[in-house]
Amino acid sequence: MAAFGSLALLIALALAAYNLLAGAIALRLLATGTPARISPERLADTARRAGIAGFVAITAAAFALVWSVFTNDFSITYIMEHSNRALPGPYKFAALWSGQEGSLLLWAWLLATYGFVLRLTHKSDVTLHAYAGTILAAIQVFFLTVLNFAAPPFSLLNGPAPDDGNGLNPLLQYPEMVIHPPMLYLGYVGFAVPFAFALGALMMRYPGEKWIKITRNWTMVTWLFLTGGIFLGMHWAYAVLGWGGYWGWDPVENASFMPWLTGTAFLHSVMMQEKKGMMKSWNVWLIFSTFLLTMLGTLLTRAGLVSSVHAFAESPIGTWFAVFMGLTLAVCIFTYVLQRDHLKSDHHLESLVSRESSFLFNNLVLLVACFVILWGTLFPVISEYVVGNKVTVGAPFYNRVAVPIGLFLLFLTGVGPLLPWRATSLKSIRRNFVLPVAVLWVAVLACLAAGIRPWKDGTFDGGSFYALVAFAISAGVLTAILSEFFRGARVISKQTGHNLFAATYLLTRRNTRRYGGYIIHLGVVVIVIGLAGAAFNRSEERELALHDKMSVGPYTLQCVGFTQDANLNYNSEYALLDVYKDGKKQFQMTPEKRVYLASQQPQTMVAIHSVPNWDLYVVYEGSNPDTGQPIVKAFLNPLVSWIWAGVAVIVFGTLVALFPSLSPATASLRVPTARPVPTEPVLRSGD
Repeated sequence: MAAFGSLALLIALALAAYNLLAGAIALRLLATGTPARISPERLADTARRAGIAGFVAITAAAFALVWSVFTNDFSITYIMEHSNRALPGPYKFAALWSGQEGSLLLWAWLLATYGFVLRLTHKSDVTLHAYAGTILAAIQVFFLTVLNFAAPPFSLLNGPAPDDGNGLNPLLQYPEMVIHPPMLYLGYVGFAVPFAFALGALMMRYPGEKWIKITRNWTMVTWLFLTGGIFLGMHWAYAVLGWGGYWGWDPVENASFMPWLTGTAFLHSVMMQEKKGMMKSWNVWLIFSTFLLTMLGTLLTRAGLVSSVHAFAESPIGTWFAVFMGLTLAVCIFTYVLQRDHLKSDHHLESLVSRESSFLFNNLVLLVACFVILWGTLFPVISEYVVGNKVTVGAPFYNRVAVPIGLFLLFLTGVGPLLPWRATSLKSIRRNFVLPVAVLWVAVLACLAAGIRPWKDGTFDGGSFYALVAFAISAGVLTAILSEFFRGARVISKQTGHNLFAATYLLTRRNTRRYGGYIIHLGVVVIVIGLAGAAFNRSEERELALHDKMSVGPYTLQCVGFTQDANLNYNSEYALLDVYKDGKKQFQMTPEKRVYLASQQPQTMVAIHSVPNWDLYVVYEGSNPDTGQPIVKAFLNPLVSWIWAGVAVIVFGTLVALFPSLSPATASLRVPTARPVPTEPVLRSGD
């Protein structure tokens, strides 16, 4: 199977190279009108078919690696290092992306899959799709070159194969790790598609904004995958690493967050280009930057430049990625300089108090956040190069800068929908902002009444202050977004006789992109509320003898036993803890510590009891070697479940935004009334 997989990768490289060369020649012939023995259209079609065949070849290689894992072929170095016989089936499948070579193969396969779908839809705009397909082929050539010559996944061991392998990294033996890496890669790789369309449209001086409309769904789906991947990673860190948190500003966490920030900025600013013909150069560079940041994340993970629980060991393929990024940036700059006159804006900003300005400020703040995170992530590398020592930037730096930026972004999330296009009158400001501002101040008073104080014993408490601000702004933004739904639904209700719930549904279906975006913003508000709860985390740690007790918040934990267990994959020991509240037993928790037999590496399995108000989070830290008694650390983490609920709202909102809007005629048929229904509720002047 190793020979079959290696041959499949070589064939895939040859097909990708033909796709690139034939596609480039065909596009050149089409652009210049040069006569040729074979028609450019026919040559471009053969390039497209080579791309489709390349997908089949890479799929065969990926199948060969997975088959080798399940058949325990330990003669292959990769299988020996990342699997073993006792590994459960789902984790054998996860071995595909658990190591460097396998994860690169997954990347190439996902890129081929995206390219396969793109090439099947080529008839919507043949030339633009041909440019995009050729650019994707160039990216594919790079990855397949690395897989064939720098990091081959099918390399064989020197000498006889061992009876068993080293096993999967214990950190990856958790259900979410079967989903989190592929979803993150779907986001990373997916941004290559809008990048290819943007670069292709610029190369061919594509007229208008049609390329944005073609790639809108591609970008939104990719953004959704990246969002889901990031938050699945947060939940994995929360449930597995046992430190009581979910985001530690780890360099590889940052590497996934940076393209999310620029991708989010792109999704907002393309609306300006579609509606007003503005920010054309801005949008091109946003998507260029997003793609380059996905490459930077891969470089950081694989080059050993940063220390991270997520990173692979130091590898020479980091040089390959650095060269590829340099070439990509050079192509982007050259194309932009050559075609920049094609990107002149049709309109200019007329007022600082308008929806256009809110989009602009939103973009600027997102980019400032991205730059701060990029600087903090690369600072250890820069400091080592300049002074010879790695100076690590920790979470306090990011929190000092990122928290205020995040709160300002939250504020803009509420302000933007309330501002009309072009300019805002004083009357409009009073009408739209009075209620959200009033609710904001009510929230401030409610927080103060609940005991949230920025000053404690004469000392400023930054965590409580930011939590107070976050709760207050969240209340105002929530009111602003809901008022948008209420205004529109009330108009439709008066016109149709429907109740407000039915009118809200019809309102959303009439403009799914707009109101799906509002639902996404609601999800962001819910997440911010959950994040703000971290300011009030509490923890206790104790060694517990049998029947000993410890308290954290309203809970009392009593040790009723500690025992050991074993299976073919790992040995474990865990504590049995009865949990009491108000003197009554509520439930039992069993935090666990495992030692995996193949690798002899330990792993923490956290016990979590989650309710809307807080999480009771219990870690078994091992036993005291002198007494044999378990050491238990318990956290009370407020509002963590709100984070995961907010992610669900974002997913729902994105699906709504992806759903096609009803046409005015179709919408009218759904309303049992003779009165006319406008295509869009008139909410305010200039909206």
